[in-house]
Amino acid sequence: MKTTTRVAVIGGGVVGCSVLYHLTKLGWSDVMLIERSELTSGSTWHAAGGFHTLNGDTNMAALQGYTINLYKELEEITGMSCGLHHVGGVTLADNQERFDMLLAERAKHRYMGLETEIVGPEEIRKIAPVTNIDGILGALYDPLDGHLDPSGTTHAYAKAARMGGASIETHCKVEETNQRPDGTWDVVTNKGTIHAEHIVNAGGLWAREVGAMAGAYLPLHPMEHQYIVTDDIPQIMEMDGEHPHVMDPAGESYLRQEGRGLCIGFYEQPCRPWAVDGTPWDFGHELLPDDYDKIEDSIAFAYKRFPVLETAGIKSVIHGPFTFAPDGNPLVGPVPGLRNYWSACGVMAGFSQGGGVGLMLAQWMIEGETERDVTAMDVARFGPWITKGYTLPKVIENYQKRFSVSYPNEELPAARPHRTTPMYDTFTKMGAVWGQQFGLEVANYFAVGDEPAFETPSFRRSNAFDATRREVEAVRAHVGINELQNFGKFEVTGSGARAWLDRIMAGRIPVPGRVSLTPMLSPKGRLMGDFTVSCLSEDWFQLTASYGYQTIHHRWFEQHNQEGVSVRNVSDRMTGFQIAGPKSAQIVNALAPELAEMRFMDVKMITLGSVDCIVQRLSYTGDLGYEIYCDPMDQRRLWTTLWSEGKQHGMTLFGMRAMMSLRLDKFFGSWLSEFSPDYTAAETGMDRFISFKKNTDFIGRAAAEHERASPPTRQLCAFEVDAQTADVVAYEPVWIDGEVQGFCTSGGYSHHARKSIAQALIPRALAQEGLVVEIEILGQMRKATLITEALFDADGARMRG
Repeated sequence: MKTTTRVAVIGGGVVGCSVLYHLTKLGWSDVMLIERSELTSGSTWHAAGGFHTLNGDTNMAALQGYTINLYKELEEITGMSCGLHHVGGVTLADNQERFDMLLAERAKHRYMGLETEIVGPEEIRKIAPVTNIDGILGALYDPLDGHLDPSGTTHAYAKAARMGGASIETHCKVEETNQRPDGTWDVVTNKGTIHAEHIVNAGGLWAREVGAMAGAYLPLHPMEHQYIVTDDIPQIMEMDGEHPHVMDPAGESYLRQEGRGLCIGFYEQPCRPWAVDGTPWDFGHELLPDDYDKIEDSIAFAYKRFPVLETAGIKSVIHGPFTFAPDGNPLVGPVPGLRNYWSACGVMAGFSQGGGVGLMLAQWMIEGETERDVTAMDVARFGPWITKGYTLPKVIENYQKRFSVSYPNEELPAARPHRTTPMYDTFTKMGAVWGQQFGLEVANYFAVGDEPAFETPSFRRSNAFDATRREVEAVRAHVGINELQNFGKFEVTGSGARAWLDRIMAGRIPVPGRVSLTPMLSPKGRLMGDFTVSCLSEDWFQLTASYGYQTIHHRWFEQHNQEGVSVRNVSDRMTGFQIAGPKSAQIVNALAPELAEMRFMDVKMITLGSVDCIVQRLSYTGDLGYEIYCDPMDQRRLWTTLWSEGKQHGMTLFGMRAMMSLRLDKFFGSWLSEFSPDYTAAETGMDRFISFKKNTDFIGRAAAEHERASPPTRQLCAFEVDAQTADVVAYEPVWIDGEVQGFCTSGGYSHHARKSIAQALIPRALAQEGLVVEIEILGQMRKATLITEALFDADGARMRG
């Protein structure tokens, strides 16, 4: 056995073998995989082996497409069979909501290059003849859907990795992982100790236990899952070809051909978590006892949808555990707080996602960044607040909703409320309708009078439409107030703070008392953050950005830290309120007359009432406004002060639904919509905040300079959309001259302008005022016109005051 290696991959399932292969493919040959038993000994060996591209996150869908296309390459490289069956598949819709979801997914697929299509009931009957189409409105057909041999595929990955120089050590149980002072690792096994520069935790069912060896908690949990294989079925035997897959969300089932019979699996509501107290080390090739009771209702529904099952005999029942993260996506990337420790676990759909996970992780390790935004599977998308008690109910909820309609405005209830501010009870009494971000309860809107206290999930304008309009009008006409908790906040101090920020941020770093906006770039020039930088003194700065991205940002700061600089995540140590609207200045001036001299983009430390605050003169609403930060212990007192004065000026509470409408008036972008690691500063207009004059080789400068000299081919633009009852959400295709030439990044309804607005990336050469395009919304082509003048305060006079 090797005793030193550059990378030690722990876990010999399909994901671990994929990571090993991709590391060799990208040039690292001194890598090894350590498996406590045989390859595939965890959840891989009993997987149903299905693969598909459908995923609510477009980058995950693209990576699933990559995974599926990789299998033929593996067969060519190794000469081994993956047992591929590209039979295609249909996802059924038995009501309008499910059909809307499929229409939205089909629209996304257009610009992604995925050749899916919407088919009607009669076409479904021809494609999937065992399906009872009574009550079916239509389906999404994907020719890439299929299944494979799990064992053969895993061993093909392993052989390809060995051909690239990797080694694999089986029957080698990891007992400890201990980090040395230089950041490398000692991996203690029953066969001896291996010194590794990097560790990849691909432990699958044992990922929690492997992570605990390094002091890391990985939020995942195994769930019991059961599928049934039938005896031979005459109708299947009589078919000329192989029956395609059928996903039946209403029945929470998936079905495919197995031999001359059928295989059907269920995501049943009375599901059961497995190994709550930890996965036994001696578990491996065992199955769990058959349990027909928990799938009794699912089977009854399946008999109606697929009548041939009712008379089919059962050949075998496969009942085994596999792991989920709280949102169902993998946990991939550098584990925050640990140097050279990487996660590749929680991959519940290993044969759809394993190839993409392996590619992204290998790029991350070798090149320092990935080729696309991987936020949806970044292990750091969950913060240090997450606990086992939160993970378990969210995993159960995710399992139960595996085939449910996923709405853009849906708020899932499990494990909530989890984290709240001191204002939670007060705002609840005032009608707050809560959403959540990064575990935090955030007010979406405030129900007044007979306005709905629950926002009904929908692909169309929701029942919160009128309440949102009321809040928007109050802000624009008078003054509104909402919380500032859901901003990520960092305190940067020390003698080297300014120089460090100049290197980390691409924009200008302000002088004391001033604020600036700046992008943060990756070495390849992609957006890593959209920051507000406030200079409180020459060696004291406050940064604000996305609340949900705070752990990812903090990890980035730690990876680029230097002596003489202290960076603290104070996201939950600083809170406060935003007030915005034409009367906001009257309120702050009444409370502190010296604030009357504040200019736009000023920052000042001052006492409001009895509370010490940091006040910034800016607002994401695009209106005259202020951000007021304080200690959470003082927040309720600050609220009383602001609300008491504000009521005299018509102050109204407003939530995130109104905020996202207000920002459309000024075409302001939103993190992970207009701004994300998928895009560059020049593509999104963020290059106007880059300081090319500063004499600093900031991260990403070379790439930004290149784009400055040779502008990118696409550009972010705003459109007025001739919408009806549904507005743009994101990723709708933009049709120009009969072809898909762009896609929407976000959109919604401007209640101030009474217009539906979309933001989209389109070819730069076509980005001219008045350009008429079509945007596909829920299967309908809607006329849209490119606009360049803001819908509110176009010259910025009110915002700047």
